[in-house]
Amino acid sequence: MNKKTGFCFLVFISAAIFLAGCGNTVEKTKTEAYLTIQDDAGRTVALDKKPERIVALSTSFLEPLHEVDATVIGCPSSQMGIPEYYKDIEKVGAVYNINIEKVVSLQPDLVIAMKGMNDKFVANLESNNIPVIVLDMKSYDQVKRSLDIFSRITGEEDKGKKLVEKMDKKIEDVKGQMPKETKRVAILHTTAQDVTVQLDGSIAGSVAKMLGFVNVAADAKPLDDNPDAAPYSLEVLVKADPDAVFVTSMGDMQTIKKAMQDNVENNSAWQTLRAVRENHVYYLPQKLFLLNPGMHYPQAVETMAKELYPQQTAEGK
Repeated sequence: MNKKTGFCFLVFISAAIFLAGCGNTVEKTKTEAYLTIQDDAGRTVALDKKPERIVALSTSFLEPLHEVDATVIGCPSSQMGIPEYYKDIEKVGAVYNINIEKVVSLQPDLVIAMKGMNDKFVANLESNNIPVIVLDMKSYDQVKRSLDIFSRITGEEDKGKKLVEKMDKKIEDVKGQMPKETKRVAILHTTAQDVTVQLDGSIAGSVAKMLGFVNVAADAKPLDDNPDAAPYSLEVLVKADPDAVFVTSMGDMQTIKKAMQDNVENNSAWQTLRAVRENHVYYLPQKLFLLNPGMHYPQAVETMAKELYPQQTAEGK
């Protein structure tokens, strides 16, 4: 082999190696995920690109998504929980009756589902090549985790961190105004037909725990169809004799109060409760304690604290 031939051969080999390297780089870029998420159903979800068409299957996700600049194109219809800036986006059925065909027709590049409510749609959506993440968002820690995930989805991690820091500070300010004492509380959930006891996993139970209140029903056996509630027993409640009773409700407040009177308050044993005798029975606003308060968790914490300590929390403002 002469020098000229050898030189040409080396050039050819170098070019081949370079092109092969470029080919590998292109392939890696195509297969590398934009973001990999471990969701609350224990699933690993890889997003190929930044989502630009998001459908949220719960109204609880809407405000946190908006706060980190997500592009939401669809959500459930609801009389409560839809911010004004999302009033005109496409609706995909009622919260408890999602129209999955409508969701698919919107051609989203990400669907965010609520754990325990929308899990059944995951397989159908994935069969249509639509990525799905399943999140649980009842407790404050779950709200913060969801906000962190949303901020990583939109590439606004710094904005997400600042929002969490702001919420944490507001909650700590409220807690700092409260007396250093332990209060034992009961949390009832009432409808026109039924009364249940709320456990620590419920929204009101979560807020009470954050404030350092002791839920007298914390160790009660949950209902089979609701892990955050237990059967109501006035006898058990009288035995526990809490310092305060909080009531959450679904429906018209006047109707709920009448149902409480008919089902609970007219019982003579109810009148023996210390909380009743000392007028420490409080009805909590649905907006903060029926629906997940999300970004308004500090407001929920302040609302519950003010019921028991109106003077201290007011002075701390």
